[in-house]
Amino acid sequence: MSSIHSVDELAEMVPSGARLGVGGVHLTRLPIALIQRVIALGRKDFVFTSWGGGLALELFLEARAVRKLIFCFSSLDIFGLAPRFREALETGSIEVEEWAALSMTQALHAAHFNLPELPFQIPVGSDLMTKGEFWKTCASGFTEEPMAIARRLDVDVLLLHAQRADQAGNIEIQGARGLDLSMLGAARKVLVTVEEIVEPGELGAPRAFILPRSFVTAVAVCPWGAYPTSCLPYYSTDYQELLAYVRAEQARRKSAKSGMAQPAEASATPEGGSGRFQVEAGRKKFLSAAARIRNSDVKRMRLTKLGSPTDPSSYSIDELLAVCLSREYGNASICSVGSVSPLAMVSYLLAKGTHAPGLIIIALNGGFIDIDAHPMTLTLAEPLEFESAKIFWGGDETYHWYYQQGRITHEVITVAQVDVHGRTNNAWVKGGGKMVRLPGQGGMADVANLHQNFTLYLTRHSRERFVSWVDFCTAARGLLSDEERQRAGLKPGRVRLISDLGIFELDAHRKQFRLVSIHPGVSLETVRERTEGDFLVAEPLPVTIPPEPEQLRLIREEIDSFGIRRLEFVASRDRLELIESILQAEADLVERISSAS
Repeated sequence: MSSIHSVDELAEMVPSGARLGVGGVHLTRLPIALIQRVIALGRKDFVFTSWGGGLALELFLEARAVRKLIFCFSSLDIFGLAPRFREALETGSIEVEEWAALSMTQALHAAHFNLPELPFQIPVGSDLMTKGEFWKTCASGFTEEPMAIARRLDVDVLLLHAQRADQAGNIEIQGARGLDLSMLGAARKVLVTVEEIVEPGELGAPRAFILPRSFVTAVAVCPWGAYPTSCLPYYSTDYQELLAYVRAEQARRKSAKSGMAQPAEASATPEGGSGRFQVEAGRKKFLSAAARIRNSDVKRMRLTKLGSPTDPSSYSIDELLAVCLSREYGNASICSVGSVSPLAMVSYLLAKGTHAPGLIIIALNGGFIDIDAHPMTLTLAEPLEFESAKIFWGGDETYHWYYQQGRITHEVITVAQVDVHGRTNNAWVKGGGKMVRLPGQGGMADVANLHQNFTLYLTRHSRERFVSWVDFCTAARGLLSDEERQRAGLKPGRVRLISDLGIFELDAHRKQFRLVSIHPGVSLETVRERTEGDFLVAEPLPVTIPPEPEQLRLIREEIDSFGIRRLEFVASRDRLELIESILQAEADLVERISSAS
């Protein structure tokens, strides 16, 4: 049974060597204050278990507190690759188990239901199934069809941040839940920080999940306990603080390469603070105001236009790709937004604002179901989606209700590499004479088969990215033919790749990409020169229809005036400067809205 404690008392309950789970998702509701208190105690040798490692994992790795990592994906979202994660995997300093998302969810469910294992659909086509000892293939005892089973995945301690608790210790979680429910079921000890404590009977915000106190070990009130990540409706994510963090990490790596002395690792966490992440009064005011902004507030404002062409008869390559992707969807489409995919979101919003008003968008990795159209922003994206979502779910619930039933028609994804046979690689690539670690596949290994259509895009078509054969395949459509898919209870669909040179479709019989459209001004010779492998060519080969003036106007003035889609097109060395300019424009927008209201 839970009781009210201090944050320091919660941290004391975390022993070294524990199998440690962390709640929240991406830059949302991470228990940052509690994490830093645990680190300040010098606790180490954790088995860190999380679908997406991200900022929480970076902090533990910085403190050299992780012995083993069990994960599906890890990045710093729009800021790019997670440096501590990369270093740990490239140097082999920690033990690693890399799971597909559905296998991890079922493994957590097995622990929840006190079973040794649970079945899941085989991610056919992915090389992940050749690695590790945490899953096995077998035959169904009823149909003899092949299936996979995942061994149970127990969590000793789960660290969680939520919005509210009552005096009895019941917990209220609002917004996207990530894998929180699966983690909660598998955890033996649940330690929760909350923004505020309320009287019994006051919990029950609209669409919130209430966790009974029977499943909670201890609770501590910790306002701003998720900072610099978000905890709506209290405060939005502080992208400016995260930008400073990433720049500091870049400086550290640069110094390490030059052989300069490194500063001591930050670990101390003063009472009432949050370690290295100290929120100032001015930022509190700004982020609290941002969390309260609604879609109607933004639509009343004239938005700053950053980086878009002004000539309605010309277009940029990012605009062309957004339009090409939007043509893939129809009025009955159900589109899920994957990790770090602003171009995909722009294309969904464009289709919803033109030819497919009935299109359903599922955002924040399955957390927000059926959001309304809204302008693209960084700081305000989650508040606007939080406002309009019809349902708040976790990624696990969305997997079961939508993914496993084959209801999702599209989840448009970019990859580090793809080969001419439709096999993708988001794990390891060769670069600078060594193997470079990438974020991982997240849920791609599953959704490549489960979604009706497997749609990929490349922002920079090159021989390094479009290759003849990937060395390691993180995801591919193994159930390709109509017959295979129908036998598995899935809808027939197609595999498409849209690059900055043309559009390719995978031939189901020859298992090879065919160029089915070439972009204006691009020659077939150029496509061949910038593709390592051989591909088929449609005859005749049509030229891609360019964007219409109204489509360009919508992208530039209503959907993405800040040019957030361009984050996927600029070189990594220029990304932080672009983010800085976007954040400055957003700060001006929040100030104007606050002044007007």
